[in-house]
Amino acid sequence: MQAARLWGRRDLRIGDEEMPRPAAGEELVRVTAVGICGSDIHWFDEGGIGGTNVVRSLVPGHEFAGVTQDGVRVAVDPAIPCRACELCRCGHPNLCESVVFAGHDVDGALQEWIAWPSRNFHPLPDTFSDADGAMLEPLGVAIHACNLAHIERGTTVGVFGCGPIGWLTIQLALHRGASQVVATELASRPHRLAAAAAKGATTVVANGCEAAAIRDLTNGRGLDVAIEAAGDNAAVDAAVDAVRPGARIVLGGIPSGPRTSVSASSARRKGLTLAWARRMKETYPEAIGLVASGAIDVRSGVTHTFPLAEAAQAFEAAVRREGMKVMIVPGPPG
Repeated sequence: MQAARLWGRRDLRIGDEEMPRPAAGEELVRVTAVGICGSDIHWFDEGGIGGTNVVRSLVPGHEFAGVTQDGVRVAVDPAIPCRACELCRCGHPNLCESVVFAGHDVDGALQEWIAWPSRNFHPLPDTFSDADGAMLEPLGVAIHACNLAHIERGTTVGVFGCGPIGWLTIQLALHRGASQVVATELASRPHRLAAAAAKGATTVVANGCEAAAIRDLTNGRGLDVAIEAAGDNAAVDAAVDAVRPGARIVLGGIPSGPRTSVSASSARRKGLTLAWARRMKETYPEAIGLVASGAIDVRSGVTHTFPLAEAAQAFEAAVRREGMKVMIVPGPPG
């Protein structure tokens, strides 16, 4: 079978590999769609992420869907928590210190076949495309971030960063009853600002003065909630400046380096609550329901599709932040 393997910074090679052999509790899945995540971009473009570097070759990819050997189309949860530690037992499998994550701890989905635990399979409705199934993972990340943000009806929400996660967060915040969503993005990415506006956000260009503009949009009061999805300290600073006293800020972006800074004086004086979002937890059933009902659109977020043979070109497009979600199709549709 064919697989795309990352050997180092910007060194992604397509090659022939042996078919994976399922262990106990695992099944073979023919991979049909894989989305490129922001974390994948860090691995490819920088050779690492958050202080962890590529020290061995690795098959990337954790946003994926496929078809089981029995012909069932599934979305696949990329996280395998231990299910036995205190964090898992308390309902926080996303924080499991022994978690095995596709494309990070073990080879991921950028291959024609993968062996994965069948308990991580989520059957897809017939109306879902393969790419829809792969988009459920980033939607799950947005769900987790919104859960941490405690969005209620009438809440004013700021989304700092309008990539795929931010775009999905905008939709979800409005679905949960936010009275206003203000979204920021760099002027060099007008297509993302347009996509955010199309989903109901009031958009503001991130130019160093966006916090003042956002406060003006809320009559000087400031936002109730901010969700940072840019992985950039400038976005964190803007979020701190744009929220009201007593607000909540969820940091969901993944920075290139191991540290994120925050203006302690502003955050302390405002009495802000800061929460860091770690992936997602048990969100696939809710995500499937949201997409099936039409409450959340994932399909129009997929703007680029490449075959596995052109995986390197797909990553280059993602690095340039072209479009929104870049999808790779390892084989024929399911």
